[in-house]
Amino acid sequence: MVFPPGLQILFPETEIAATVGRLASEISRDYRKKTPLFIAILKGSFIFLADLIRQLDFPMELDFIIACSYGKGTETSGEVKILHEPRISAKGRHVVVIEDIADTGLTTAAVVEHLKKQKPASLKLCVLLDKRERRLLPVKIDYLGLTVPNKFLVGYGLDCDEKYRNLPDVYVLDEKCQTQ
Repeated sequence: MVFPPGLQILFPETEIAATVGRLASEISRDYRKKTPLFIAILKGSFIFLADLIRQLDFPMELDFIIACSYGKGTETSGEVKILHEPRISAKGRHVVVIEDIADTGLTTAAVVEHLKKQKPASLKLCVLLDKRERRLLPVKIDYLGLTVPNKFLVGYGLDCDEKYRNLPDVYVLDEKCQTQ
């Protein structure tokens, strides 16, 4: 693949695939005898989610929540908005929240708290990328993929102004690119 200008590869798709496989094994170990409800935080988690659930060999259900704290650009607004609610109730269910990246923790914590109000039987969080250096709110990650540096990342579902989600690898976005 030709690398887009202004991007530096951080994790190639082979490393991401191995990480997703490990996470699928961990989740399978814990949920094989249950029928969990996976709730993916959109938009960023959709590629991770698709790769993850195709490796699960037990019954599960799937729904989505759209929450965001980013507008245009690379800085959080600090305010989390729930734009779309899951249609399947979490009440009494074993819920696994799927998130692409835990950054400041604002969006992730807001979604987890929002779902806890529905009184699930259990609620766990699966995060592909953890950017601990930027954390403003604590987030308990039950299934963790990779820890990342305090850089703006794109690819594998992650975007900048809706661009770069389709890249198969995870890249660091060069600051010169951020305003293009």
